[in-house]
Amino acid sequence: MTKLRVGLLFGGCSGEHEVSLNSAKAIATALTKGQNTDKYELMPIYIQKDGRWQPTDFSQQVLESGNLPSSKLTDDNSDTETTSSLASQSSSNLWQTPPQAAQVDVWFPVLHGPNGEDGTIQGLLKLMQVPFVGSGVLGSAMGMDKIAMKMAFAQAGLPQVKYQAVTRSQIWSNPCVFPKLCDDIEAALGYPCFVKPANLGSSVGIAKVRSRAELETALDNAASYDRRIIVEAGVEARELECAVLGNDVPKASVVGEITFDSDFYDYETKYTEGKADLFIPARVSEAITAQIQEMATQAFLAVDAAGLARVDFFYVEKTGEIFINEINTMPGFTATSMYPMLWKASGIPFDELVDCLIQLALERHSK
Repeated sequence: MTKLRVGLLFGGCSGEHEVSLNSAKAIATALTKGQNTDKYELMPIYIQKDGRWQPTDFSQQVLESGNLPSSKLTDDNSDTETTSSLASQSSSNLWQTPPQAAQVDVWFPVLHGPNGEDGTIQGLLKLMQVPFVGSGVLGSAMGMDKIAMKMAFAQAGLPQVKYQAVTRSQIWSNPCVFPKLCDDIEAALGYPCFVKPANLGSSVGIAKVRSRAELETALDNAASYDRRIIVEAGVEARELECAVLGNDVPKASVVGEITFDSDFYDYETKYTEGKADLFIPARVSEAITAQIQEMATQAFLAVDAAGLARVDFFYVEKTGEIFINEINTMPGFTATSMYPMLWKASGIPFDELVDCLIQLALERHSK
């Protein structure tokens, strides 16, 4: 049987570059385990932080070391020549792919955050007319932009906490408008509330605010990250997550719960070992579990996601209310990340999950 060449695309122009490297290492290992060894040939392609695409030999070194090689490749092959030529490209040619890209049968773009999870790379892969893992342009873009996402959730009838969309121009362009904007936010949402850039992941630029001074500072800071900002009402709730797998008929995993002692689930808490605890399955009733699983698949379909997604919820135990928080269409993918762990607890081990996602990509492309 001819092996399928899997283009593992990782790195990228995003603040989540290092997270992508960790996810790619885990996926690369899974592709060389068990039955996957007979089915797939790994072709890693690394995107540097400056946007340059690197060939497979160079990319393999990055995967193995976790860092950009300090010296040029010395092998006398086309990869070395390609690496050298890519290094001298002008910024207008950063999108050019290495020759090996033409040999890829199916792409696995394990890119997190802007320029990888927002529909941009998905559009390029779509133009290549080769199947790829995960959501397409629309699903990725809606899953990245928190404002568009919430509008889709509202249309689907999914309950959410109160929120207000804000633009950078409202914050920076007219000093006379800013005080009125803060007045409106205070009246509509109260304190505490959360200020978030609409298009960043990993809690970058997010702040929990409890006063007018903190609100003004947080809005100014969020506007430095994105031209679209969202402000959400705070809610005292448990944080539950559910993984979704599939295309037009998606399935939901068991439900997991995240607990932590920090003020909220910020970047440091997410990526520092020991800062948060995971409970799989979550310690909730069967009725709550079933409701969250149903809402997770509804959210998946509402944004036109495909392949995989992790959906996050707030569960207000005192009232029994469940609010959808957000959907992540390319969640962290290490062996200890919530998405693979939820599916492992649901009966699908890591290497089988990787295989399933590739098969879903092929299925979607064939239709």
